[in-house]
Amino acid sequence: MSESLLSIKASLALKREGPAGLAASMEEVGLLVPSNPLQNIRLLSGRAFQLKIIGLDENHRKIFEKIYDSDSFGNFAIKIPKEKSWLPIKFLELYELISHPGVEIHLGYFLPMEIQRPSKIIISDFDKTLVDTRHHTGKDVFDALTRPLQYFPTVEKSVAIYKGFIEKKFQPFILSASPHFFENSIRDWLYQNKIYTAVLFLKDYRHVLSLFEGQLRPKDLKIQGLYKLNHLLDILAMTGIPDELVLMGDNFESDPLIYLTLALFMSTPIEPWKLWHLIQTLESFKLSKRQDTIFLSKLFQLKNALKIYYQSSASVPKISIYIRKKGNEEKLKLPSFLEEVAPILTFYDGR
Repeated sequence: MSESLLSIKASLALKREGPAGLAASMEEVGLLVPSNPLQNIRLLSGRAFQLKIIGLDENHRKIFEKIYDSDSFGNFAIKIPKEKSWLPIKFLELYELISHPGVEIHLGYFLPMEIQRPSKIIISDFDKTLVDTRHHTGKDVFDALTRPLQYFPTVEKSVAIYKGFIEKKFQPFILSASPHFFENSIRDWLYQNKIYTAVLFLKDYRHVLSLFEGQLRPKDLKIQGLYKLNHLLDILAMTGIPDELVLMGDNFESDPLIYLTLALFMSTPIEPWKLWHLIQTLESFKLSKRQDTIFLSKLFQLKNALKIYYQSSASVPKISIYIRKKGNEEKLKLPSFLEEVAPILTFYDGR
């Protein structure tokens, strides 16, 4: 919930429960076993859903009611402008309408995250930033799918930095290139590490597998630039331009380039078309024609949001970048157009 907009990103799926005896036997033993990603592999399938959203005030009186359709994968990207006549929205009540004809399935009550001024946001990568996962060999991939994330070493320094900013009232987000069916495993890990409020953005592999509707292509399984920068733009479109923004990642792939590219766009007068032209020269960004259109559109939206922000603020957003070292490197090799924003990047040793 920003000053003028209620933004919702959600993904719905039908969940099949495992054998009834499994839950009973676990209850008898009294154990809570962390989930592994393979248990949720069915989420690679998708279908359309219909969502009824009811906004309620603090006394649970109805403020608005709207119905929305998902895409063919079950994903929703909803923006509801706040009308002047509305009282503050404190609860959202959700129902799914079409999976069981004639039945409205109550999905529960949700509390909107309120972004208030001065707004402070921290966005962190997950793999190799908070958890030292590996995906280099077939065995690595098998372990990642079949073992809880608690099996992999925690990067304690990164967790301490992340939680430190949460204690300073930064709104926390996790942006990961892990498949969307890793959600339960990542949530288990976050809760075990006492991180309870992080909003989670994952890569929906169904977009890669779809020939016609997917916004991602097979190249995006390996190249993370477009995916991550796209989601960073999505987060900022939902929250509005923050007064303070912290970005956390690692130097194993392209996080520094992605974060510095966003910082350049937010803190200098560079135009969207020029930035688009520059990033096309980078190996981390390879855009198809359809991706070109979507990406440019989001850049222009962010530029408009920045213009509105500058009308009420005398300073540019304060941006800080924290990058976990891959080894003992002290400097980054950067394209010349990113040199002017490089000083905001801090290297740290995760060990």
